[in-house]
Formats: sequence, C-alpha cells, structure tokens
Amino acid sequence: MERILVVDDEEGIRTFIGEALQSEGRKVTLAADGEAAARCLDRESFHLLITDLKMPGLDGMSLLRKTRQESPETEVVVLTAHGTVAGAVEAMKLGAFDYVAKPLSGPDELRLVAGRAIERRRLREEAQRHPADNDDGGIVAVDRGMVVVLNQVYRVAPTDATVLLLGESGTGKEVLARALHRHSKRADGPFVAVNCAAISDTLLESEMFGHEKGSFTGALATRRGRFELADGGTLFLDEVSELKPGLQAKLLRVLQERCFERVGGTRTIEVDVRIVAATNCDLAAELQAGRFREDLYHRLAVFPVRIPPLRERIPDIGPLAETLLARIARQLGRPTLVLADDARARLLAYGWPGNVRELGNVLERAAILCEGTTINADLILTGPVNSAFRAATDAANGEKIEDLEREAIRRMLAMTGGNRKQTAARLGIGLRTLYDKLKLYGL
Repeated sequence: MERILVVDDEEGIRTFIGEALQSEGRKVTLAADGEAAARCLDRESFHLLITDLKMPGLDGMSLLRKTRQESPETEVVVLTAHGTVAGAVEAMKLGAFDYVAKPLSGPDELRLVAGRAIERRRLREEAQRHPADNDDGGIVAVDRGMVVVLNQVYRVAPTDATVLLLGESGTGKEVLARALHRHSKRADGPFVAVNCAAISDTLLESEMFGHEKGSFTGALATRRGRFELADGGTLFLDEVSELKPGLQAKLLRVLQERCFERVGGTRTIEVDVRIVAATNCDLAAELQAGRFREDLYHRLAVFPVRIPPLRERIPDIGPLAETLLARIARQLGRPTLVLADDARARLLAYGWPGNVRELGNVLERAAILCEGTTINADLILTGPVNSAFRAATDAANGEKIEDLEREAIRRMLAMTGGNRKQTAARLGIGLRTLYDKLKLYGL
C-alpha cells in the first residue's frame, strides 16, 4: 500500500486531500505544519509527500530540501497559490515532481498527479531492482543438484521465512536472492543488498540502521539505514558471517522484534523486512569457535539452501557459458560471438575454483581478445588449476587441445555413469562424434 504524507496549515485543504486519496486505497498521514511533517518523515518512509509551500515555521521549500537530502526516493508534489507559481517552479528545480495550484479544482486532479508521481517512483525502483547485468539470465539449471536448489528457492519465495544461502564465493548467491525476491509477495517492494564484508566495522552499524544528525563526527544530517530502505521488501545480507559480535546482537533483536534505533537515536523504528542472508563460510565451524552467535544462526537458518560449486555442476557449464557469453556479447556490441568446440572442451575440463564469477570473467576476457566471431581454446585463459582437475592448464603453457578434450569426455562419462547418449548431449556433440572420439582417445 502506498504511503502519502499531506502537510498544509489549512485544516480544510489537508482533510480534503486526505479523503480524496484515501478513497483509492492509499494510506494517508496528515500533518498540520512543516515541523509535524518533518517528525513524520523521521519516523516513517513515504512514497509521496504533498506539501503547501507557504506555511509558518518550517515552510514547504525547507521541507522539500530536507526530503531530498534524507529520503531522496520520496516523490514530492507542492501546493501553491496562483500568485506564487514561480515558487513552484523553483521547487521543481530542487527535485519536486509537480505542483498543483490552489484553489484546488477537485479530487480528480489530485488523484491524477499523485498517481503519476507514485508510478514514476515505481518505475525507478523497478529499474534499480532489475539492472541489465543482474537479471535471471545468470541462472542455469540443467544439473540435477541445481534443479533441486531452484525448486527450493521457488518453494520458499512466497513465504516470509528467513533464508540462508550457503555457497562458495562466486556461486551466484545474490542472483538467487534477487530471484527469490522477484518470486515473492514482496516483489513490488525494494530489494536492498549490503555486503557485510565490504564496509568497515565503524561504518557498518550506521549503514545498517542509519544515524541521527550529530551522532558522530561527520553525521551532518539524519540518514536512514538499509533496514529502513528495505521496508516492505527484502534485505539481502551478504557475507553475514563477517558481522562483529555487537552487530550480531543488534541483528538478532531486529529479527526477533522487527524494530531498532538509529545510531545516536532513542526512538524505536519498526520495519517490515524479509531477510535473506548469505555466507561462504562454514558457519558450524564459526559457531564452534565462538565467532558467531548460535541464537542468531538459528534465526537466520530457518530455511538454509546450499548452492553447489560449479565443479559439481558440470552439465551446467556449457549452457551457462552460452548464457553469459550472449550477455557479454550484447554489452560489447558483438552479438555474433560463439564458442568453438575446443573452447567448450577447455571450459568443461577446468575446475572453476572461482565458480560462475570466474567463468564470466574468463568469457569476457576471451570476447575482448577475440578478433573474429569464434572464440577458440587459446583465448580461454584460466587461472591456477584446481588440484582435483589437473587436466586444464593454460594453452600458453603448451597443453594440447586433445588432452583437454579427452579429460572433458572422461569426466562427463563418469558423471553420467557411462551413458554415452547423455554424455554426447551434455557435451553438445553428436553421438557419432562421441564414438569417434572415444575410439581416438582409447576411452
């Protein structure tokens, strides 16, 4: 439900606006002056602010500046008398969406402007939630283990259960978290991600819970944290195992009570947020070592999902490479790029310690280096080899493509239990070609 804050010092006008917008099923809060509206903005987030420009005390222009600074995602519509349209134009320069002239002509004009403002916010949030390089195109599930993972995600998505994604770095935990959000009943709400390992300990608490003006050196204005920004949606806590004990305790309280205080604040703020957490650590070992709270672990692991590393998803490597290469080629303006058979063999033979992220990097590098339309094996420049898969070394070191191809076939035969038809299909070659290569390589 959209939340609208209406502020006007004339009781008749604000009541009229409130009734006109409430009739469309929107939640409307009324404020009699700028100071009261500022307190509302500190306490709660709003989709739309409708404010008169001329008010005693804190006027509409000051309220607009405060909103743009502290809650830039809130749309603003200003009310102005016919003689002060110049002020409304100035307000729009400061970021107001539109203005409505008084006396008001009727409820239809208000509903139209409010609807357009809320729709612009929705479209902006939609673009932020679904950037072109972070869509569902990165999810491929041919391997049985990955199919099970996706089924788990889609089963838990419509609920509000807290989900804990477990997997090595680069396995696509955030991609799955975004898919979980998109398939949830909160899909129209925000998806907010915070990497707990990428922010310094001194700033992380403020980043998570926000801070009040003057609460510490450099806190020049009140700021809402990620929990408030995610209100009504999903908060993704990546690398949650990196949280220090103090923040673990605060996070536990939010999960239990759905409320918190900003840094330097005393007012309790309530939020409606669904938590999805992720880690590449062995949390059982962290618990045993006393570095992670057991009660927090049980709160986070309501629905744990283990994402298999790419080396355990060999059937996914080919389709995933095609999907990633298609995206990379579009971004480079070269949509005709394709993988040669020897390049596919090299991809299948490598152990991928960096998982899907490493695969994407290798393909992007190959696409940039490729002078024609076909990426050959000599452009597949992988890093140090995983000890379990010694067959895949850089072509620059003199390895023969035949050795790579032999190892790829051998591994796929092992994965399929010796089923040659499945092996050929998963390698992307014909059955007759497979028989020829089996004979050639003595397999």
